[in-house]
Amino acid sequence: MTDAVSSPAPTAVRPSPRTTGVLAVLLLGTILVCLFLWPEWRRNPDLSHGFFAPLIFLLLIRESRQQGPWRWMPDRAWTAPLLGALLGAALLGFALAGLFAATLAWSHAVVLFLLSASLVCLLGGGLLVLAHENLRLVPLNWISVTAVLLWVLVAPIPDGTYARLTLGLQTWVTDNVMNVLHLIGVPARQHGNVIELARTTVGVEEACSGVRSLISCVYAGFFFAAWQVRRPLRRLVLIAAAPVLALGMNLLRSLALTLLANDGVDIAGTWHDATGFAILGLTAAALAGLAVLLESKERDRPASPEVISGLIPRPLLAIFWTGTALTAGLGLFFFAHSREHSVTETDPPRLGEFLPAAAPGWLARDSDDLYQFTGILETTHLMERTYLHPSISGHPAQVTVYIAYWPPGQTSVSRVASHTPDACWPGAGWTSQTSNEDRRQTLSAAGGALAPAEHRVFRTDRGLAQHVWFWHVFDGRVIDYRDPYSIPALLQIAWRYGFRRQGSQYFVRLSSNRPWNELAAEPLMQDILRGLAKAGL
Repeated sequence: MTDAVSSPAPTAVRPSPRTTGVLAVLLLGTILVCLFLWPEWRRNPDLSHGFFAPLIFLLLIRESRQQGPWRWMPDRAWTAPLLGALLGAALLGFALAGLFAATLAWSHAVVLFLLSASLVCLLGGGLLVLAHENLRLVPLNWISVTAVLLWVLVAPIPDGTYARLTLGLQTWVTDNVMNVLHLIGVPARQHGNVIELARTTVGVEEACSGVRSLISCVYAGFFFAAWQVRRPLRRLVLIAAAPVLALGMNLLRSLALTLLANDGVDIAGTWHDATGFAILGLTAAALAGLAVLLESKERDRPASPEVISGLIPRPLLAIFWTGTALTAGLGLFFFAHSREHSVTETDPPRLGEFLPAAAPGWLARDSDDLYQFTGILETTHLMERTYLHPSISGHPAQVTVYIAYWPPGQTSVSRVASHTPDACWPGAGWTSQTSNEDRRQTLSAAGGALAPAEHRVFRTDRGLAQHVWFWHVFDGRVIDYRDPYSIPALLQIAWRYGFRRQGSQYFVRLSSNRPWNELAAEPLMQDILRGLAKAGL
């Protein structure tokens, strides 16, 4: 801050009750976000440095108070609006995290990232209060700001961004390993991210892309720059060196593993993991050594006998507690609506009875591998039956009907709505080729018609096509569909249905390699439509 007041370090006095309250809120918010992130730190090797985040945060705050520079927030007209903006951003981030959790889950990467961003804004607001010139508890300097911002680097990167980053790094590593192999005369050919050697092949997998070392080293670079280096230009040198060093060391590791594989060494298991940990350790040590070389801190700076008054201006205090109260109220709402509900229905429908077991001219068979998805779908009530016919309109025909059921209290509307063909089929290699004008159809036959269905046409790169119709039924009504890839659409699902669980739900999908106009006259289709009407269609 250009208007920040600079002065020597104050002597510490006991904080007032108001200050203690602010500190308690910041501590509680940090602990809660750490509890959300802890399972991800344990599961995701890319974020293993997160275990040290609380300790590093406290270390940097202590260093900020001891080493300075001691810059304090002046009592200006813009101070209160700035605090309000930070706390408003924290509230908005928390609200978005809760809404996305209604659709995706509290453990999803997007939700955890938003929670971390919300914590950064909350801690930033707290820093403005604690660094006020009337209080002077934590100075507003590079070290304390870094301590706050580092929380973003211990949260998972949103899936789309992570996938693009990983793919780019895999390609970069593979290309450069190939360049070095050709330079030193090792014969090799490249197929995407796979290197074909004389004796074996080596694949540059996601774990070998360098994402882990990149994230960890950027985190370490910012930490060492704040903790060990004082001059701004030297700090920038250290921060810029972190990703370069991480990428270079990972390239060296990939090259070493490739050369070992070329010599007939089995690089899976011990070699792969040992070199990964060794590279992380060497990179961190190199960053620490570079920080020591750049060190220019002045030790034992004398402290001023100036005493902290401990008086937080009332406007800042009012804004801080208003933001805290709104966030706490929102948190109670999310807790009340996202906690587990008891399942109120003990006699689920027999889904197999919804569909005809056989039909003249058709061969019927049931899927036997659906239960591998029960954890993701949060239900064990699943049914999928496929019907095969040798010729419809001169071509073999296939019709598949899938039904999933959730009793009241089993899961939220928005969680079910996130498992649609638009979200799941592209991951299996299918591409949607449906025009906007043809995205809804009403399936009708001699026995009647169903509620309008979402209609898609999917194709594979081998030319196979599937016409897909699907419905989501909540509490006996077909609900509106929203695109699972659209962030505004996901928010609309969460806003309209939120965490609602008190109604039974069905998800029904009918798919075929033939369009509906070629199937409608079949007696089997009439029987299927009559059966699906039992699900509320």
